[in-house]
Amino acid sequence: MAGTLDIVFAPSGRRGTVPVGTTVLDAARSLGVDIDSVCGGRAICGRCQVAISPDEPGRSVSPPGPSETTDYRPRRPLAAGNRLSCQVDALADLVIDVPASSQVHRQVVRKRAEVLDIEVDPVVRLYYVEVAEPDMHRQASDLRRLREALAAQWSPEFADLSIDPALLGDLQSSLRQGKWAVTVAVHDNCVISAVWPGFRDVVLGVAFDVGSTTVAGHLVDLLTGQVLASAGMMNPQIRYGEDLMSRVSYSMMHPGGAADMTAAVRAAVNSLIEEMTTEAGAAIEEVLELTFVGNPIMHHLLLGIDPRELGVAPFALAVEDSIRVRAEELGVHANPGARAYVLPCVAGHVGADAAAAALSEAPHKSDDIQLLVDVGTNAEILLGSRDRLLAASSPTGPAFEGAQISSGQRAAPGAIERVRIDRDSLDARYRVIGSELWSDDPGFAASIESFGVTGICGSGIIEAVAEMFLAGIVSADGVIGGVERSDRIVAEGRTYSYMLIDGERPIRITQPDVRAIQLAKAALYAGVRLLMDRLGVDHVDEVRLAGAFGSHIDPTYAMVLGLIPDCELDHVHAAGNAAGSGAMIALLSGAARAEVEALVRTVEKIETAIEPSFQAHFVAAMGIPHASHPFARLAESVPLPGRRDDSSSDTRRRRNRRRA
Repeated sequence: MAGTLDIVFAPSGRRGTVPVGTTVLDAARSLGVDIDSVCGGRAICGRCQVAISPDEPGRSVSPPGPSETTDYRPRRPLAAGNRLSCQVDALADLVIDVPASSQVHRQVVRKRAEVLDIEVDPVVRLYYVEVAEPDMHRQASDLRRLREALAAQWSPEFADLSIDPALLGDLQSSLRQGKWAVTVAVHDNCVISAVWPGFRDVVLGVAFDVGSTTVAGHLVDLLTGQVLASAGMMNPQIRYGEDLMSRVSYSMMHPGGAADMTAAVRAAVNSLIEEMTTEAGAAIEEVLELTFVGNPIMHHLLLGIDPRELGVAPFALAVEDSIRVRAEELGVHANPGARAYVLPCVAGHVGADAAAAALSEAPHKSDDIQLLVDVGTNAEILLGSRDRLLAASSPTGPAFEGAQISSGQRAAPGAIERVRIDRDSLDARYRVIGSELWSDDPGFAASIESFGVTGICGSGIIEAVAEMFLAGIVSADGVIGGVERSDRIVAEGRTYSYMLIDGERPIRITQPDVRAIQLAKAALYAGVRLLMDRLGVDHVDEVRLAGAFGSHIDPTYAMVLGLIPDCELDHVHAAGNAAGSGAMIALLSGAARAEVEALVRTVEKIETAIEPSFQAHFVAAMGIPHASHPFARLAESVPLPGRRDDSSSDTRRRRNRRRA
């Protein structure tokens, strides 16, 4: 068949002229159109499906043959109206629609509609090849013939691929078991990282967020972006210290302590990989790529680096760059050729988790001033826009996680997570983790019978203190008063406490509890104000609260307390596990890795410990919501109690002491 035809591919809009009789897949490749194919046009994988218009068999395209009808054998069913592009010859001008499921670089929505989609473009790709058998007349190794097959059937660049040494022991058996047809995994277009007998179209990856409290992982299909399983567990390093500095101290005081903590976190990673692959019905050997994020201390311990230098000024990182390493070198159980990618750190107290959160939330792509805060024992703060991005960390302490609170605990069934206080009677109602009912709802007692009310977690103490302020129980300077208004306010020595629950196991909000929250929120707010000063802005356009704690905070109460700066309430959003999302983006996209590596080089790091104005901001931020900032936007939505001046506050303190 002589002559040429015009062909157009949608939705890309690419068009061109190709010879009559060219397969649609070959036409797509010649025009740089994105159509997926693992089998290389052998009608095995079923990934190259397209819709054809006009579809007139025998005129615009060739009619379906046995490979699309009676002998159809691909793993992926042929959707109604679709054709396999590798089996369709173009005969006349036509338009080809490539569905999203057939695109190599398919789009996956991250979390919210307003965030740009991510492009699935993993660094690991699968290629099915048929390799020439050994020949006495041509002395060529199995590896050489494998490279030649890859170059001839896929890309001339593959002629010089290296191979992971761990694969050499099984290479020959894989080729012979597959009768000289194998599926090859190529990492970053430069190294063969796996060889399987026969055809295979599944390759998996795992994204890990290694936090100081929990380790969380997501098992992902690298070719589709689909999350197959997720799992998490308490970080076993907790037995060496609840907070980060305790673990650094353990490393300093115990020879071999860092190695013990490294072994503990790597064991957790392996346990989660086994759990997730079992849940997904997959084999550990199918895991070929892993990404990791974590704060600087978790980052160092995962890599086997003693973190003691991060415990003393000037808080020097051993390495800030991204790390590419064979998974086996980290003690991770996966395919022998699996690779691990550890995202870069920003600074000594702003780690790879902050870099991942920035990748996920993309403040560097926004025209508005965005504040991104990962609230934890050490809050990591990013502020800026596409023009300029600043970062800092602030030592908030463990109060937000329930530590240093009289009835505090970590988030678990039975922990109070929501609190409301009646403005007149000062009676409280609450909700606990593990039940959707409020304490005054019928059936509440039965719903918590198996675990009861055990304490109050971080989000609960935030709401309790904010509600106490709104109800007039706590003054703007953080003093509990109002004993004349309710018997729920009880004397405790020289101060007062608020009785949230009175029973066999009473739960009170004490004056030291309020002070601990004030100290924590003041440290966070002061860090934010430092960045705002450096950026030269007096307000932020958008606030995103990341991390497990940040995601459970009610934005209204966070602002009432003065945890975050004044902002339109509908511009405050929970970002979820932004660090984990960033790790998943880096797992699915090689371009995203280049993006985050470039991003961290442009971030300006501010060290709060040496900034002269930090203390002034800290003292002012002890006020609720703040000693001087009016929080006018918040006041439009929430009636804030009038602030007392210093003299009246002093009078209240003296009166409280006399009553005590």
